[in-house]
Amino acid sequence: MNQTNIGSMEVIMPIKQLAEFLDGHHVKYTTIFHSLAYTAQGIAALTHTPGEEMAKTVIVKIDDKLAMAVLPASCHVDLAMLRAATAANTISLAHESEFMDQFPGCEVGAMPPFGNLYGMRVFVDESLTKDKEIAFNAGSHRELMRLAYEDFVRLVQPTILRFALPQIRAA
Repeated sequence: MNQTNIGSMEVIMPIKQLAEFLDGHHVKYTTIFHSLAYTAQGIAALTHTPGEEMAKTVIVKIDDKLAMAVLPASCHVDLAMLRAATAANTISLAHESEFMDQFPGCEVGAMPPFGNLYGMRVFVDESLTKDKEIAFNAGSHRELMRLAYEDFVRLVQPTILRFALPQIRAA
């Protein structure tokens, strides 16, 4: 994995490449380094990010093509809703082995929701459109980026659909 030292911190290359992409498009953003966390809800709690602003990226297969489903951390992808909204014949969650090589330098499960940089379609749940900002993993389980939602939409040009449902917690 490519890494660069900055003081005592190590920055994984995907965040550097994403920062260069955002800088090249004159987008203002914040990078937050945090302790190790593997779930979007855990990262939201660690970084004091409202759950509805913390976006998680779920890799799905729609008619055998990989795509990103981006939704709030507190929700899960309803595959039936996504299949109906995309008019797909088949849809499933992708297995890690099917997409690991698509995101060089990224830790599995920490892919940023910039499918345009990886040759993938991006579907965003409409609930994220209500937020002024969006926060997301930036290639590792220790780095978060936050930027204006309108800048995200302008750069990624995702398809906005309804496919997220709140997660039901066990009692």
